[in-house]
Amino acid sequence: MTFALSFRNVLPVLLWQAAAAVTSTSPPAPLLLAGRTRSRSSRSSASAATSNTLCTHGVNTRLAFAAGGFGASSSKKTKGKSKKKGFGASSSKRTKLKGKSKKKGKIKKGILTDLDIVTPSSSPERAVGATGPGADQATSTGPELDRFGLPINPTLEDIFPPLGDDVEVVPVESTDYQTKLEDVRSIMKDHIPLNYDIFDENGVENIAVDGGMTGGSPMKLRILHNSPPVLAIDNFFTDEECEEYIRISSQPCDEDVDDADSSAALMVDSKTFALSTATRTSTTWFCHYRQVPTLLAKASRLLDNLPLERMEEPQLVRYRTGEQFSYHCDEVPAPQLGNGGQRVATLLVYLKTLEGDRGGATIFRDLKDAGGKRLGMRPVKGSALLFFPAFANGTPDDRTLHKGEIAIDEKMIGQIWVHERRYKPAVPPGNSHEAAVDSVKAKEIELGYRR
Repeated sequence: MTFALSFRNVLPVLLWQAAAAVTSTSPPAPLLLAGRTRSRSSRSSASAATSNTLCTHGVNTRLAFAAGGFGASSSKKTKGKSKKKGFGASSSKRTKLKGKSKKKGKIKKGILTDLDIVTPSSSPERAVGATGPGADQATSTGPELDRFGLPINPTLEDIFPPLGDDVEVVPVESTDYQTKLEDVRSIMKDHIPLNYDIFDENGVENIAVDGGMTGGSPMKLRILHNSPPVLAIDNFFTDEECEEYIRISSQPCDEDVDDADSSAALMVDSKTFALSTATRTSTTWFCHYRQVPTLLAKASRLLDNLPLERMEEPQLVRYRTGEQFSYHCDEVPAPQLGNGGQRVATLLVYLKTLEGDRGGATIFRDLKDAGGKRLGMRPVKGSALLFFPAFANGTPDDRTLHKGEIAIDEKMIGQIWVHERRYKPAVPPGNSHEAAVDSVKAKEIELGYRR
């Protein structure tokens, strides 16, 4: 198994250092843009509570890079290059990229704005190996770099290099494979634990729990991929639980981020991490923990009775026709690790079914299914997807690069991320884990998880 430092690991740090170098100031305290445009940017990346790190998609997409965000730590950061290693690059020696410097944006108050990210087709003269006008500005080893050492016209492969041949990627062995609990235990040995006691040898939930009944059909674990582990969970939510979660989107929303007494969810457009280059065109509701006791109770039980304090703000995300979330990794950028450490689990719950030709699937670029096709999970109402952006020790796993496919029909998901340690929520105002304790306990009793 190979660990190698790749461009996808160091880009967030380079961007952070670039902003700091131009402004000659320390990184600012957490910054909330609340979905409003800033300067001439079409979107502002301001949230440390939402996904995610690094991706490019589309032509002439204008993005903003913020030096803080929801849940970001305001503690002093140590300067220097990131030394974190992970999957995602060949171990072969790479030639240093060269090229002329060209300023592509403006730095204002710690934010790099108006950075043009374009595909090769929109600027062919700068593509690797190009000929004709501008070809002298490119090299055979990579794209032209700007003054910060970042590609001026990066492709997806520039930002997320293909995995090397020596990186371990192990798909499910056959299309007729039936999940066994012992196999789940085996592939999860380097990740946060599951509560194996609630499943039988075939990964089916034991319906009776402490004398109670969970209601509905039992959950069923299915292994979609062995290494990195990717799991589907059938029947995670009942139809009624899905509808209850969706109703959050029709409730009054709190758009006054200074109102700490509000009990409403906070609705924002297309929030991603500060320093993200991913394109996200969905709408997100950041929920109070106490609004979603069913999600918290079930997630905690599944993840070996995980403490609520390690969970990020729960979210409801809506993708309307034509909306998407381009390729990205869920790992937390280095400057924001002060709040809870790295994300070690991603749990998505599909609240609506989208048929096979209606888009909206979650796709993993570098992983294959048993039939050799790119691994993906189509939204089925009540089902959940569980994967791991980092190992239990906090080392990011770049093999989990994924995207939310363009939706033709409306797609809605509930989602939550789990951190290495206690996470301090930032939105909505007044949100806290402690406020949800009683409602989660009541839901656990109702579901038969406790007496």
